[in-house]
Order: sequence, then structure tokens, then C-alpha cells
Amino acid sequence: MAQATAAASAQRAAEDREKVTEARDQLATAIVDAARDGMRQVDIVRVTGYTRERVRQILRAHGVAPDS
Repeated sequence: MAQATAAASAQRAAEDREKVTEARDQLATAIVDAARDGMRQVDIVRVTGYTRERVRQILRAHGVAPDS
């Protein structure tokens, strides 16, 4: 019984990790879209709660130039 419970918990944890990864990817896409639409990075930081550096990293990874 305990083995089955542990296996089920491990499966749920794997599924949850996948959901988190998908949510982060969706947020990164939204950040890139917002920046390309002219939203300032400081405003993206305020809305997302990410640090300015993290927003810059996401944008650089998607080929978006930093704010001047």
C-alpha cells in the first residue's frame, strides 16, 4: 500500500513540475510579446514580479534588445 501511495505521489509531482514548466514558458512568451508591443521592462517587472535582470534574461534569450 505504501509503495503504491509513494508511486502515485511521485507521478503527481512529475505532472506538477511539467505544469510549472509550461506556465513559465507561457509567461516568458507573454513577456516577450509585451516587450515587442512596446511595454517598458520596468512595467513588465512590476506586473510579473520578476526581477529586472530576469526579465532581461528572458528577453535576451528571445532576441529582444534591452531598453535603452
